[in-house]
Amino acid sequence: MKILMVLTSHDQLGTTGRKTGFWLEELAAPYYVFKDAGNEVVLASPKGGQPPLDPKSNEPAFQTDLTRRFEADANAKAQLAETVRLDSVSQADFDTVFYPGGHGPMWDLAENKDSAALIESFLSAGKPIALVCHAPGVLRHAKTPEGRPLVEGKNVTGFTNSEEAAVELTDVVPFLVEDELQAKGGIFSKAEDWAPNVVSDGLLITGQNPASSAPAATALLAQLATSAKS
Repeated sequence: MKILMVLTSHDQLGTTGRKTGFWLEELAAPYYVFKDAGNEVVLASPKGGQPPLDPKSNEPAFQTDLTRRFEADANAKAQLAETVRLDSVSQADFDTVFYPGGHGPMWDLAENKDSAALIESFLSAGKPIALVCHAPGVLRHAKTPEGRPLVEGKNVTGFTNSEEAAVELTDVVPFLVEDELQAKGGIFSKAEDWAPNVVSDGLLITGQNPASSAPAATALLAQLATSAKS
């Protein structure tokens, strides 16, 4: 299988003067779920090249065995430094796509027409997709073939209002993932703050937070296996 992972190119946390980007665990954990299962992984971002890492995600309190493995993996780091431009990728070249979160995607990928079109094309082709943490907010402008919001009537999850409040960024982010998915007609469900939670609805898989990254990737591989048999 060939799996596309789409990362943010945005590094400014609103007007705070602080840096943001992608959340390391949300890249590293799925990356190794995919690679260890023998899949090819391609990394992409809107601007291409090195995407910004949220520096907080690599602080000791948020490091995991898999983030440390990624940081020590020369091949993975080299691949990350040379992500392909998002506007150059085609759904036809991949079996699925996975969107890691971090706050960065809320500014760029959530408003990116190439990203919305890519998501729509994967689903139209009958291919599953997965997004975790803040990345489900990237679905806000994606549509069904009938022009309806993609998440309308779908069971979804993502970074919750209470989790955003806990990190004290409610008034910094351009929108709240939970509120936005509900506003677009999504049926939003959540577990306790920071607990793993993955919701699958047909070809759409969403995860609530960093701890949901590996489980969401595992669910995606399971869905791929099911699709391959049908």
